[in-house]
Amino acid sequence: MKKFDVVVIGSGSGMIVASNAVESGLKVALVEKASVLGGTCLNWGCIPSKMLIYPADVVAMIQEAEKIGVKARIESIDFKKIMHRMRHLVTEENQGMAKGVEMDPNITWFRGVGEFVKDYTMKVGDEEIKGDKIFIVSGARPFVPPIKGIDGVEYLDNESVLQLEKLPESIIIVGGGYIGCEYAHFFASMGSEVTIVELGSRLVAAEEPEISDLLKKEMEKRMTVYTKHGVEEVKEKDGFKTVLVKDMDGGNVKELSAEALMMAVGRKPNSDLLKPEKTGVEVDKRGFIKVNEYLETSKKNIWAFGDAIGQQMFRHAANYEAQVVWHNAFGGHKVPVDLSATPHAVFTHPQIAGVGLGEDEAKQQYNDVLVGYYYYKDTAKGSAMGDPEGFVKVVVEAESGRLLGGHIIGPFAAILVQELVNAMSYGNRTYAPIVRAMHIHPAITETVKWAFGNLRPVEK
Repeated sequence: MKKFDVVVIGSGSGMIVASNAVESGLKVALVEKASVLGGTCLNWGCIPSKMLIYPADVVAMIQEAEKIGVKARIESIDFKKIMHRMRHLVTEENQGMAKGVEMDPNITWFRGVGEFVKDYTMKVGDEEIKGDKIFIVSGARPFVPPIKGIDGVEYLDNESVLQLEKLPESIIIVGGGYIGCEYAHFFASMGSEVTIVELGSRLVAAEEPEISDLLKKEMEKRMTVYTKHGVEEVKEKDGFKTVLVKDMDGGNVKELSAEALMMAVGRKPNSDLLKPEKTGVEVDKRGFIKVNEYLETSKKNIWAFGDAIGQQMFRHAANYEAQVVWHNAFGGHKVPVDLSATPHAVFTHPQIAGVGLGEDEAKQQYNDVLVGYYYYKDTAKGSAMGDPEGFVKVVVEAESGRLLGGHIIGPFAAILVQELVNAMSYGNRTYAPIVRAMHIHPAITETVKWAFGNLRPVEK
């Protein structure tokens, strides 16, 4: 058995802990089930998907340019080049990380699925390792529901889709969440005939209802969207996928057909592969690792963060959690994690971003709540851009002026939300710094400022 000061399970945000440990002179074991380092973000998530979606954004912008007097034509789209460019960058990053780990004498990379066999002890392949402090950053993987016929059909998920060499002429995407809607935007922009099938009543259901409604309206201009439709069965014949979908209201069954099928219905934690109960670590009913406010598990000297705990499943949140965990493990005193101002973005067309509480959540937690809206088209810059669809919605506690949340749909939403995040992260967290600060005119950031000029009370 090999003994280590620190064992890190997962090479995504877990690399922050591993790097800190190595710099502190500790002996580190890095356990990674994938053949490459970097976790979901680098290999199958944030980075490769956004490298695909940026070209899709460019296509959408060109297609809509005529409304501001610019007549442009897309002569061709080199799908293979777009895919190769994405994979090349990921490979370069992988190789750089691997070289750094392999050259460092204080870190040992254990390739394979690690499984706990007893307290603080894992087996990886034929080797057993033990750690004084263990950090579970094991991530998540695509979830595929037990749909009739699914085992006999070739389908894509958010990992295998990155290996495509040829653009499918048509594709059915099952799932209208973040991943499904982002890839729907990508494939529609590339030229595929896209159909989304979503069981729930709304796309991106975690967003504010009016944002979901506007997204559906805009996406339906470029694709077919079925909400409140469940998948009954899937079949494959002569290279085409057939999906039987049931209208959850009327009960009618439709038969949809496409060259490709993508499953984008959610993620499941990798904890089942680790057998954490063998080292005294508890999981919740969904399989995510249970942690307290200090990101401690039920077992002393074992911490967990990132997708493994299922709270804010974003790389930027995991990076922040990694710093909190490192401090709590080695800093001498503990600090609680604060995810209340965790932003997120959905890179659809139009783009979506948000932070904090939605209107309904705020009404449940606070007595008096104010909500304000401002539309892109009502700003000077919005007019210059051709009156794009979209708005900023802000949620404020009436008595204190504390900014509780902000929600944006429209161009540059992922950039605009940062002003709200900053205000929610420091001091008394009111919206005062935003409205008092001088904003460039004309600029789209005025949309954020003027949302606070329309604050109105909402009924409980």
